[in-house]
Amino acid sequence: MYVLLVLFGAIVSYLFWIKYIFYLQNSAKSRKQLFKCMSRRNKQYSLSQTSDLSRKVRALIITAHPDDECMFFAPAILRLVELNSSFHLLCLSQGNYYNQGVQRQQELLASCAVLGIPESQVFIHNCKELPDDPNIEWSISVVSSVILKHIRVHSINLVLTFDGTGVSGHSNHTAIYKTVSYLGSTGEVPDDCSLLSLSTISVLRKYLSFLELPISWLLPSDLCFIVESKGYYQAKRAMLCHRTQLIWFRYLYIWFSRYMFVNTFRVIDQGPKNLKVY
Repeated sequence: MYVLLVLFGAIVSYLFWIKYIFYLQNSAKSRKQLFKCMSRRNKQYSLSQTSDLSRKVRALIITAHPDDECMFFAPAILRLVELNSSFHLLCLSQGNYYNQGVQRQQELLASCAVLGIPESQVFIHNCKELPDDPNIEWSISVVSSVILKHIRVHSINLVLTFDGTGVSGHSNHTAIYKTVSYLGSTGEVPDDCSLLSLSTISVLRKYLSFLELPISWLLPSDLCFIVESKGYYQAKRAMLCHRTQLIWFRYLYIWFSRYMFVNTFRVIDQGPKNLKVY
């Protein structure tokens, strides 16, 4: 009986901890972390501007396929939209691996509408050089030209994308990280533009749903976005827009993935280096 009481107390305490994390995240932590990331590249920002900083953020999320935006980046998108940041999405393929590209493009636009991104700020790049295919390595030179164009045309000062593992290990995901990392290391990105990558975590943590939040909260990250139940259901509705992708294991992902609740990012190093492009 004593053991059960202790176990019950531990569970209740853990759930209260998660609730407290939701409270802290929704108060000021997102803005402060955003300020730190932006001030690294632009010293004009001061701590007194933190409350107004979100309106000066011009963010670009770069994905590889339709459905990446809600499967992996929904918490970041929802929080940035909530903070009234200017927001753009660049999807580098139409998702035509099974010849469903046209339909998947419409699904992406519907998903973005649910997440709060206007159709005018969604860009779907479709070219033969960047096919939706895990067996084809995307060219860094081709991807970099597309990304740089969007950064410059829209005066982007915050770029969010995959890390070197790409969350799922998809080669198209990792190709984006390689390109963004390359652009940062060569100094081609504007001086005021911060580059961040979405942290890949272990499979065990990945499928703990909201129970994983304290782990992400305690471990170091440069930027963290967390959504509560309202944001989760909004992300779920966005994922359900991708009807061509709703295979049984995607439903398991929606129910159990921690990426539906939290995104943690690390800064991608920026500075001139001598690298070759292939």
